[in-house]
Amino acid sequence: DNSKRLFPELSVKGAGGQLYHWILPSFFQLLKDLVQEGREFAIIFRSFGSNLPRVLSSVSRALNEGAHPLLDMKEILQMYKVPSDLIRCSRRGIVVSRAKESISTRDGERGLYQYFSSVQGLGGFQDYYDWWASKTFSIRGGKPLWVDPFDQHVQHIFINDHIRQDDEHTIVHPKVFLDPGGTETRTACTSKLYDITLVQTDLLWAISHPSYFTQTPLNCMSVSVTTSSLGFH
Repeated sequence: DNSKRLFPELSVKGAGGQLYHWILPSFFQLLKDLVQEGREFAIIFRSFGSNLPRVLSSVSRALNEGAHPLLDMKEILQMYKVPSDLIRCSRRGIVVSRAKESISTRDGERGLYQYFSSVQGLGGFQDYYDWWASKTFSIRGGKPLWVDPFDQHVQHIFINDHIRQDDEHTIVHPKVFLDPGGTETRTACTSKLYDITLVQTDLLWAISHPSYFTQTPLNCMSVSVTTSSLGFH
């Protein structure tokens, strides 16, 4: 309770004055486990809303100031400054902007995949809600995710409670490369990547089991994906 009063960024007040965590303890347990195992990783928060700066501020306080009431997380991981990073989609393509840097699908989709594969530490991007709405909240307007089934060194995993196996009502747009080192991508059905690259958060399990987010990527990495398994020929 003292931590909540001293660090209001860690919680938000709901109905009846009840305080709710911005970040679940199981997420912080994931960070701790990954660091202790010596894994190379990056975590990027993706949000359509305006809550991203506050969420990142909460994580920053927990990591850099030891503010989390349950875990000692101080200085275990590099934390980006609270960013104003954006991902914008349109008929002309996708543009990813961070500070003064930007990269676009007009320069090729491989560059965007390499960009996200090279990210270090924790950060975040605000995705473009209006584009998703214009595509009737379907896979076609979802948050873009580039997947290279030929890459043996990097696996991108997207965890979101709104991921659905119904492509007409889902929140992520997986774009899969067709050839090793190639630039051409094709949209994959969510069901083909479900629990491999796309994970629908089990909220009750994530709340009640501290190891939930630690076990999730391990489950994903135990399954391989190929273009043939995706139905691409």
